[in-house]
Amino acid sequence: MKTINMCSAGISGINRVHKCQGGSCITRTCRIDSKTKLYEKDCQFFPDKVQTEKASIMFTQSIDSVVEFCKEKTHNQEAPSLQNKKCNFRSTWEVISSSEDFNNTIPMVTPPPPPVFSLLKISQRIVCLVLDKSGSMASYDRLNQMNQAAKYFLLQIVENGSWVGMVHFDSTATIINKPIQIISSDERNTLLAWLPTYAGGGTSICSGIKSAFQVIGELCPHLDGSEIVLLTDGEDHTASSCIDEVKQSGAIVHFIAFGTAAEEAVIEMSKITGGRHFYASGKAQNNGLIDAFGALTSGNTELSQKSLQLESKGLTLNSNPWMNDTVIIDSTVGKDTFFLITWNSLPPSISLWDPNGTIMENFTVDATSKMAYLSIPGTAKVGTWAYSLQAKANPETLTITVTSRAANSSVPPITLNAKMNKDINSFPSPMIVYAEILQGFVPVLGANVTAVIESQSGHTEVLELLDNGAGADSFKNDGVYSRYFTAYTENGSYSLKVWAHGGANTARLSLQPPLNRAAYIPGWVVNGEIEANPPRPEIDEDTQTTLEDFSRTASGGAFVVSQVPKYFPDDLHPPSQITDLDATLQEDEIILTWTAPGDNFDVGKAQHYIIKISGSLLDLRDSFDDALQVNTTDLSPKEANSKEIFAFKPGNISEENATHIFIAIKSIDKSNLTSKVSNIAQVALFTPQANPDDTYPTPTPTPTPTPTPTTDKGHNSGVNISTLVLSVIGSIVIVNIILSTTI
Repeated sequence: MKTINMCSAGISGINRVHKCQGGSCITRTCRIDSKTKLYEKDCQFFPDKVQTEKASIMFTQSIDSVVEFCKEKTHNQEAPSLQNKKCNFRSTWEVISSSEDFNNTIPMVTPPPPPVFSLLKISQRIVCLVLDKSGSMASYDRLNQMNQAAKYFLLQIVENGSWVGMVHFDSTATIINKPIQIISSDERNTLLAWLPTYAGGGTSICSGIKSAFQVIGELCPHLDGSEIVLLTDGEDHTASSCIDEVKQSGAIVHFIAFGTAAEEAVIEMSKITGGRHFYASGKAQNNGLIDAFGALTSGNTELSQKSLQLESKGLTLNSNPWMNDTVIIDSTVGKDTFFLITWNSLPPSISLWDPNGTIMENFTVDATSKMAYLSIPGTAKVGTWAYSLQAKANPETLTITVTSRAANSSVPPITLNAKMNKDINSFPSPMIVYAEILQGFVPVLGANVTAVIESQSGHTEVLELLDNGAGADSFKNDGVYSRYFTAYTENGSYSLKVWAHGGANTARLSLQPPLNRAAYIPGWVVNGEIEANPPRPEIDEDTQTTLEDFSRTASGGAFVVSQVPKYFPDDLHPPSQITDLDATLQEDEIILTWTAPGDNFDVGKAQHYIIKISGSLLDLRDSFDDALQVNTTDLSPKEANSKEIFAFKPGNISEENATHIFIAIKSIDKSNLTSKVSNIAQVALFTPQANPDDTYPTPTPTPTPTPTPTTDKGHNSGVNISTLVLSVIGSIVIVNIILSTTI
């Protein structure tokens, strides 16, 4: 009997080759290649149908005897599993029992109450705009900026069939209109006329929210699932008085904080109701307010009905009055395409050309709100649209926003979604930016993705997001682009905005089906015979197709940072953990490859590497400093996210009973800050024992020259022979990967 290289190792079964074709099947013992001493490629593990092993539910739920999670004593720490990779070789039960939720929960002493089921049905969208017109909104052109963004929402973002009401508030609240259903442009224009035209008075947020409850109640007695979009630029220390009422209402509160004063109680309201929180600094060139309203599409409508933002850009113009650029409209969008231009002083000269060079005219100019807009009838032409805006004032701030909807309801459009890993953070803890690009459920690879993070005072930090499986990015080529963010400049709110661009020669669509992480069982051993399961579908991991040019922008909402001191050291963060250490054998050298970390997580360049070797995985993980060290004198770290290559020649090792050699890396920065131990690469000394009739000669193929690694700054050879002695007599060196934590 053989055991499986998973958790737990106590599951029994046999290794066999089992092939079926044309209704007939052949089963035979696994043979061992006489050259590699490994089982042949088609060898599979078939577990016994009747087992006594009780673990692990996370691996083989289909085995009747399995009723427990793996625990410390039964966990297979050497299995190349995601559990070991993500949880630092800990068993599932160790992870569960150490969690905050588990330790803060009192076990039930009585049977649980009977379940209660509720049948929910998606209803029409009901939205109430709750807009601040207090005295502070009269400053810094805030009232006009709010009206520009609200008009954009009413003209283009809110979907047909939705019901929209409106409340204005200062020290008291006024119901402007009961909900009206948007059927055509007539209803949209009616709502535009009801936006506030003057500002004055104090700020009473709870008055506005309670009035919104009344507005929505006129249409539906139950508020569950209805939405309140609250915009305010001021603090209101009485806002906490209605948190409980908001929580019990069932309504969803979206909060847009305009300016530096964001009321914490309203942030809490958006969090507990499942709403979104946005922050706009008031700097018009950052287009934050328009981006926030643009992100408020319905969560229940069909994707083909949602407005997608293709471009969002602003500039403050001084000596050069021109703002010229292009916008890409790809074939997945084009319906209901909308161009919006805003300015601060005077209407600019606007020129827009379609991909054929035809100039687009008939912009609607709203001089009062300092905006102009154009809807392209039908489906906009696919290709590159060019625009040219000439300012008529000096200085002048111009912005352009372009949105569109899916061209065809049967073809999912390319979408971009962005978020931070946390809504609230304390200095100096790092945060992670995430951006996901999909077409339907299929990831888009190879895009150029840029994040812009704006602080409360308007300072911006630009980050390139990567899908390389290193640093902050958990998995390579899954369509999720990531990066660490540590450049905190002040306390308060920060906003996230992401651009994604795909060129015809770079962006690719992964056609590989979503990875099913359930364990595949090829069959069962019953009374000594194999009862096979249906074969696993064959997947070509490299199946991709090239995408056309596209562009998207998205708001990732707001987050709040606290405890940022006025002065702090330049270097607070170590290099990020290496998570993709790989090892291969080329002739008599072991070749290591990994992605370079930075000086501060994944930014900059580390100072040097420490590579250690041990015969024990856990000793290397837990006592890295005591392990044997490889000579890396000539290894100079490259810039973050570059590919590193390093080679060394193994000698003889004196450790008795060593069956594996484990390799790991730490990175050190210029301030002597040290990274976490990398994932662990394994070099196995492996000679399988086999029966004579299981061994067969392998045909000798035409030799293929093995390239000798080039020695350069990123590829160096050397090992400290005085501390490492490795004997491989009568064995073959086989290189595997044992994955460690990435969190």
